[in-house]
Amino acid sequence: MQAIENRDEIAQLLEDAVRRFIQTEVSAHLNQWEEAGEFPRSLYHRAAELGWLAMGYPEHLGGTPSPWQLRNAMTVALARYGGSGGLMASLFSHNIGLPPLLRHGSAELQQQVVPSVLRGEKIAALAITEPGGGTDVMSLRTTARLEGNEYVVDGEKVFITSGMRADWLTVAVRTNPKDKGPGGISMLMVPGDAPGLSRTALKKMGWLCSDTAQLRFDGVRVPASNLVGEEGTGFKMILTNFNGERLSMAAMSLGFCECCYDEALAWARQRKTFGTALVDHQVIRHKLMDMKMRIESTRAWLNAVSARADSGDKADKGAAWVAEVCLLKNHATQAMQFCADQGVQILGGMGFMRGTACERIYREVKVMMIGGGTEEIMKELASRQLGL
Repeated sequence: MQAIENRDEIAQLLEDAVRRFIQTEVSAHLNQWEEAGEFPRSLYHRAAELGWLAMGYPEHLGGTPSPWQLRNAMTVALARYGGSGGLMASLFSHNIGLPPLLRHGSAELQQQVVPSVLRGEKIAALAITEPGGGTDVMSLRTTARLEGNEYVVDGEKVFITSGMRADWLTVAVRTNPKDKGPGGISMLMVPGDAPGLSRTALKKMGWLCSDTAQLRFDGVRVPASNLVGEEGTGFKMILTNFNGERLSMAAMSLGFCECCYDEALAWARQRKTFGTALVDHQVIRHKLMDMKMRIESTRAWLNAVSARADSGDKADKGAAWVAEVCLLKNHATQAMQFCADQGVQILGGMGFMRGTACERIYREVKVMMIGGGTEEIMKELASRQLGL
């Protein structure tokens, strides 16, 4: 019991720190960053100073081992008080870019890449999706052929979060062109300043302050020592990596639900209609309770899955775990969709205006329901894991 109480206390301290950070260093600038399409790189340094970039990473690489329950508590708080998926997507893009390296990379490659990212000096990103492939990872066409002690990379990637500024790219490549299946796929760490790498910024519906890119590799030469693990094992790395991403996205979705609820409630309390506060109307209170119901069900499920992860029952230890993460991700993003819709409805005309959190989150709902695996893929994967 004492350990649980300590963990709850730490989570509360994290939430308080996040709230202060958002109030003092983010809120006044967020709309400007949205218009600019990026936020200052100095924010990475600040997040590193607070210890947030290092959460969940081993100490010998400059990290702070942290259970999922605490990492998710930070994620929920950042989403709730920041109300910006773009801010979080780029600020924490290393959390999807580095895990393959952590699990399978050589000690030398880990030391070369990870510490500087956790210090906020470098930006890491994951590059898997291709223009013609989407979720169908096995169809990827980006190739890496071995010439001496170097791989030569050719191909394209698209929808890459932090792609315009990333200093390190974890890239899925096909090292065996004769093998069109999963066995031909490998992972490479590609430096962002490698000759032959070009980037094109993409304009999006939401996540406006997150830089997103289409990447082109034209004869990009990478040291053979930058291979992550062994050739032909990349597909398994990708599948394993998705589960942590989906769990984090569920936590983000919960935070965005709470953000919409907070803004809608505050508006309903101060907005006067027909001589009384908006919240005094039964129909508005019922909308808020519908939001609250989905928030609490998502919170309970997220806490249960996080506790299960912390107990050691992770993605590689059971099909039922994978199914639960998939369904949680769907449930959380659907709750986010509902809360964003109801938040905009309660705010009325103001909900249609740029600058409100509900309007921003409303535009960001779909990327949460698509990214990390679409709703349809999640349902199919869960059903197969459960043997249906």
